[in-house]
Amino acid sequence: MRSFVSVSSLLLLLSFSSSVLSDNQYFQKLPVPGNRTGPEAFAFDSTGKGFYTGVSGGKILKWLPGKGYVDFAQITGSSKSSLCDGALGTVNAGKCGRPAGIAFNGKTGDLYVSDAPLGLHVISSGGGLAKKIADSVNGKPFLFLDGLDIDPTTGVVYFTSFSSTFGPRDVLKAVATKDSTGKLFKYDPSKKVVTVLMEGLSGSAGCAVSSDGSFVLVSQFTKSNIKRYWIKGSKAGTSEDFTNSVSSPDNIKRIGSSGNFWVASVVNSATGPTNPSAVKVRSDGKVLQTIPFKDKFGDTLVSEVNEFNGKIYIGALFGPFAGILKV
Repeated sequence: MRSFVSVSSLLLLLSFSSSVLSDNQYFQKLPVPGNRTGPEAFAFDSTGKGFYTGVSGGKILKWLPGKGYVDFAQITGSSKSSLCDGALGTVNAGKCGRPAGIAFNGKTGDLYVSDAPLGLHVISSGGGLAKKIADSVNGKPFLFLDGLDIDPTTGVVYFTSFSSTFGPRDVLKAVATKDSTGKLFKYDPSKKVVTVLMEGLSGSAGCAVSSDGSFVLVSQFTKSNIKRYWIKGSKAGTSEDFTNSVSSPDNIKRIGSSGNFWVASVVNSATGPTNPSAVKVRSDGKVLQTIPFKDKFGDTLVSEVNEFNGKIYIGALFGPFAGILKV
């Protein structure tokens, strides 16, 4: 119940209200089965067919055109139990798991998952039960993991924590108090070590590595800001502001090797009005395009915009569906 109240309060804080979604010939809505919610992020394997997404209750689902959703993996042994079926939002997340960011290592076929309360996990190409990699660093629990991406040139995993003070059930408090204890982490599979790259982030919801592996972008949801952390070059190990032009940015995803990124934007300001949209930004932070989703998603909190094979896949943090939009 606390989770439901927190979610409702957050929606109120950001001036959300219920509305009916409308479909048209360019937009396809994909309801999540099994009374689960929140297809928050997407990953695509080497076959180029369908997508993978994590939902409430700790499951990773695979969606295939013409077939729909099928079970692929689970974060814990309880994720397939009756306890976790119908677990909305973060209800029972401590036992079931709540997958947030996900991404494939294109060379190994492994799927990496940042589970909000339970830590960093990896799933083999065959699916099944996830293997926990880490739930803390330097003796400090992660508490609230969120975004995740993999360097396409090295296979190194980058992931974020929304807060190091509040857990996912207390996301309202993190936003309302403008908590700034978020972090950016790095996990090197060859060394099996997690390190902290950035601290003092305010609602670090998403991250994305550039196609050449030279930098990683990190969103600050609460500050309506995106930071750039340099991985290579003369600025390696330093960070700078990338853009302040995207309101309440959530997940960030690179668009192939174009050098551009899609950012999921939630609201116009800290108090609304609601305007879920996709914002395309260039590698220098300039906004190239904005696609509003209000007519298709209503006031649903959009969590990710991910372009693949000429289509945009749209995630929802609390909603019971994902969306596909032709571009």
